Formats: sequence, C-alpha cells, structure tokens
Amino acid sequence: MQKFFVDTKQIKNDRIEIIGEDINHIVNVLRLQKEDEILICNKEENKSYQTKIVEINPEKVICQIIKPIQETTESNIQITIFQGLPKSDKMEYIIQKATELGASEIIPVSMTRSIVKINEKDEIKKIQRWQKIAEVAAKQSKRDKIPEVGKVQKIENIEVEKYDLFLIAYEEEKENTLKSILKKVEKKENLHIGVAIGPEGGLEPKEVEKLKEKGGISITLGNRILRTETASICIVSNIFYEFDM
Repeated sequence: MQKFFVDTKQIKNDRIEIIGEDINHIVNVLRLQKEDEILICNKEENKSYQTKIVEINPEKVICQIIKPIQETTESNIQITIFQGLPKSDKMEYIIQKATELGASEIIPVSMTRSIVKINEKDEIKKIQRWQKIAEVAAKQSKRDKIPEVGKVQKIENIEVEKYDLFLIAYEEEKENTLKSILKKVEKKENLHIGVAIGPEGGLEPKEVEKLKEKGGISITLGNRILRTETASICIVSNIFYEFDM
C-alpha cells in the first residue's frame, strides 16, 4: 500500500486532502481509483492513517480516514549523518539510502578534501532537490518521518556535544572498531548519534582532532577502505542492528 505525506492543514476531521504532484502519481502512475486504500502520514506530527479514496478531481484527491495506525516504522534511535561533500551525484545516493535505512537527518559538510564547492545560490537549489529525494525515499520505504537535509555546514561548526555518541569514520584509526564502541554504550534507547564521514579523500587529521577534542570518537570500519557513499550505509546499518533490530 503506497504512503503519502501531508501537512496538518490538509487534514479536516475524518478527511484528508492530497494536493500537488502527488495527484499525478496517484492517478497516472499508480492508477488508483475511488475506494482504493492508501497510507497517509501527517509529516508534522509523524502520525499515519489507513485511508480510502472517496473523491478524485484535477485539483485534489480526497481520502477518508479508516483508522489511525498505531505501529510506527520509526526507531527510537536518532542518527544524524554529517556527510563530507562528495563529487557527482553521490550525495543523492547517500541521502536515498540513509533515508531508507532510517537516518533522521543528513547534513552536508564542507571539508578540507571536498572537491565540490557550493555557492549560496546553488545551495538553495541543491538542498531543495536533496530534500525531495529524501521525501521520495521515505514514501518508498513507508517511513513515518521525512529526514531533514540541513544546510551546508563547515566542519568546525559541528556541535559534537549535542549527541549522546558522536562517531568519526577515520581510515587511520586502528584500535576503535565500530562494534567495540557500540558494545560499550550502556544506554540502548532514545540515543541521538552523530556520524561524521569524509568525502572521497577522507577526513584530514586536523579535522579529526578537532572533532575528538569536542567529544567525538574515531572508529575504523575494518581493514578495507570503503567509498564515502558506502561508509554511511555500513555505519547506519550496524547501529540499527546493534540497538534496534
């Protein structure tokens, strides 16, 4: 059953109005009709409903709430990925997969070895596109929340102290494995975990030291060097395996 996201203002009593480009997806892609059922999530409150279509017109699709869905697809572990800006369309891939796996937030970071430089004008368009990719991935994976794609940050502005655990993927780390650090965590619920991942060239030693001075922990992901777009998948998957599944 397909899931769609709406704002609170689109919910009126027991009816929900779907507007915009979702109409085309419902009518022309999924070819849904009256009486067909769909899942709808209030993205402001992260509440989902089972609904059925009662009206279709060019301006909106009106659905009637059958029942609220009590179960949630969201974890009580929040993961924020601080991703060093990569080349090409790798950021799109990272956002898509991180969303599917359950990340709460993805923040692009300008790092020393980031080849890509984004000016203020291009940043607005990029973030809008990246946020749309997160939304589509959230729909596909039937999440109850669309991860937020933040503005591009400088690495020195990352507030490491905000997190219960802050991991730094660093290829020069030889002792701290991801597994060993996760095993030491006593609190297993409602964790807010930050993860810093470098661009193609990795993190500079000075960048790692600055993050460690603020409380970050550098980790190794094994003897093999992973691509930047693989590292986030590896870390997020292992965190949820350890704490949530």
